[in-house]
Amino acid sequence: MAGSWDGSYDPGSQSDDSHHFERLHIEPLYDAFVCPLTKQVMRDPVTLENGQTFEREAIEKWFKECRESGRRLVCPLTQKELKSADLNPSIALRNTIEEWTTRNEAAQLDMARRSLNMNSSEDDVLLSLRFIQRICQKNRSNKHVVRNADLIPMIVDMLKSSSRKVRCKALETLLAVVEEDEDNKAILAEGDTVRTIVKFLSHEQSKEREEAVSLLYELSKSEALCEKIGSINGAILILVGMTSSKSENISTVEKADKTLENLEKCENNVRQMAENGRLQPLLTQILEGPHETKHSMAAYLGDLVLNNDVKVHVAKTVGESLINIMKSGNMQSREAALKALNQISSFDASSKVLIEAGILPPLVRDLFTVGANQLPMRLKEVSATILSNVVNSGYDVDSIPIGPDHQTLVSEDNVHNLLHLISNTGPPIECKLLQVLVGLTNSPTTVLNVVAAIKSSGATISLVQFIEVPQKDLRMASIKLLQNLSPHMGQELAEALRGTVGQLSSLIRVISENTGISEEQAAAAGLLAELPERDVGLTRQMLDEGAFQLIISRVVKIKQGDIRGIRFVTPFLDGLVRVLARVTFVLSDEPHAVALCREYGLAALFVDLLQTNGIDNVQMVSAAALENLSLESKNLTRLPEMPPPGFCATIFPCFSKQAVITGLCRVHRGTCSLKESFCLLEGQAVHKLVALLDHTNAKVVEAALAALSTLLDDGVDIEQGVSVLCEAEGIKPILDVLLEKQTENLRRRAVWVVERLLRNDDIAYEVSGDQNVSTALVDAFHHADYRTRQIAERALKHVDKIPNFSGIFPNMG
Repeated sequence: MAGSWDGSYDPGSQSDDSHHFERLHIEPLYDAFVCPLTKQVMRDPVTLENGQTFEREAIEKWFKECRESGRRLVCPLTQKELKSADLNPSIALRNTIEEWTTRNEAAQLDMARRSLNMNSSEDDVLLSLRFIQRICQKNRSNKHVVRNADLIPMIVDMLKSSSRKVRCKALETLLAVVEEDEDNKAILAEGDTVRTIVKFLSHEQSKEREEAVSLLYELSKSEALCEKIGSINGAILILVGMTSSKSENISTVEKADKTLENLEKCENNVRQMAENGRLQPLLTQILEGPHETKHSMAAYLGDLVLNNDVKVHVAKTVGESLINIMKSGNMQSREAALKALNQISSFDASSKVLIEAGILPPLVRDLFTVGANQLPMRLKEVSATILSNVVNSGYDVDSIPIGPDHQTLVSEDNVHNLLHLISNTGPPIECKLLQVLVGLTNSPTTVLNVVAAIKSSGATISLVQFIEVPQKDLRMASIKLLQNLSPHMGQELAEALRGTVGQLSSLIRVISENTGISEEQAAAAGLLAELPERDVGLTRQMLDEGAFQLIISRVVKIKQGDIRGIRFVTPFLDGLVRVLARVTFVLSDEPHAVALCREYGLAALFVDLLQTNGIDNVQMVSAAALENLSLESKNLTRLPEMPPPGFCATIFPCFSKQAVITGLCRVHRGTCSLKESFCLLEGQAVHKLVALLDHTNAKVVEAALAALSTLLDDGVDIEQGVSVLCEAEGIKPILDVLLEKQTENLRRRAVWVVERLLRNDDIAYEVSGDQNVSTALVDAFHHADYRTRQIAERALKHVDKIPNFSGIFPNMG
């Protein structure tokens, strides 16, 4: 193609192919058209006083260099001095050059046009594209020429070329064609061209991506094209991804960012950006946009799924604005704001931001208001959800005034209002309001206020009744609330559950569901565990309803690993064991309890649970249950029946011999077993309890020591009990407990056990040489409570630290 064009002129200063067409002319190139300095065709020729003609820009630069270097002004061609630096425009020459250029460019453009097709060689197509790009960059009017020549669709077709070089150059050329030209942009917007350009954003070749972004950036300057670009599936998603990419070059990232800024002119684009992680434009519209835009964007924000970090940012940015809309807007606006606040408040940290922005007072007012301005029930449900979220965030809501006279959310009137709403609304709102009370009772600073308000309102029965509802969320919220209340009003709850309505059965049914371990089951077990353990009536009802058998089954399955649900297994097992242990508190009053413990081997189960490492409560409760069971051993052991004496022995007593019965329990002096009489001498129970004396939790140590002390109790063979502890290597751990003095209760228990041990002469002799033990006993003798001081005195007498004639406690029995 290039070889067919004659009359070429090589200016010498240009070598790249982008000027190829400009160096090929249909009409001859006259020397008068060329600037002697630039060797280029002149665009603005000017004449000096000596008649020589130059390009204005070039001769002005020559004169400037002369002045700066201190040289005389001379003509660059003749080197003769000039009297004046005046430049006279050569209008006639300029017009002639322009006409010549126009004729040549038209012909050159036509030749380029013929090369823009898939059948042309890669080199010819590239030359044509470079020429079009060059003339558009040189003169803006040439863009109209390109448009009128219908070259834009032909350049677009080159985007489908198999040559990467051609595709890249086509994108570059299109940018030159449309830059600052709305008419050309409108042509490019027709058909699927913009979609094709967007596809280049996901190409592997970074050069194509860069050129495509640059072109889209230019197109996005046209408001009409913003909607077009945004409507292409994936365009905004890819652009947003590019702005956060670390693999793209900085220029591409900046162009992508600026493109998105331009696309923000269209609301739909703003929504898409928010959906794809670029939230700031949407937040800016909520803060600064027109009234209707604010509310539509707030509504859309409520529909988005945000990650937790984003929720905090949104709360800090527009939380206050949304609260203001919620307070003062019309019903439609309030609904939009509530939807957004509901979304934002679902994370604790963002909820705290909203509390500090002032959400509590208007939120509570919306819930409690009745009459003309009240919210419809569907929005009250949203308000209740938000209130539940913010109350359960861990913020000290009692520090936030929400009414006259410094009332807070836990003021009696407000709790009464919540309880009234709970009793007079539908399940969805009831559920959220119960969750509000759960949040308030989770905090030790507010739980007592709620307890007092519930008692004064007489709402206990109505709250307990929610245990029976079919809606799982509502039922779980009520169980969690009752669990939080149970440490403070356990007797009231026990009395309510003992009724004939069936709430106790419902609780047992929840616990026994074979669906893994749920939060609801853990809460139900925790609720039952907190009820007074010595309430015989409640325990008897649980025995009658077969509750303990179900609980035993669940505990065994958890120990065997047959139940799924790792998240709640610890609180669930903890609650189950505490509930199960309550049967050991009524052994002396309830024969059915003894029968249950025997039938299901509860003593062995509790011994096994002593080794539940990592769950202190389970170990502590198991040890306490074993203490209760062991205390009954002396009543349950079968004492041997002595055979009657023979005839001779009756007449001659001197011939009689004391009968010897083997196989009896050393401590209880009868026939014992772990299963039947709950004797700790079986099943390695003593060794396992001794092992717990080294536990880091003082309460576990105290429970284990209490269980071991039953082997030294009145009514058993104390000397044999001491022997059993010696054989289990329990003496030193018991003395260590005394020395450590972790709690007053533990010291009291340790002093009692040590005194019993010291009744053994060998142990007393060994201990008498241990100054640390003596010091601990003396400390107890001086500083403990009255009863412990008495016991410490006896212990000191055993080791001869106090003489036996001491009369310090003369009335001691």
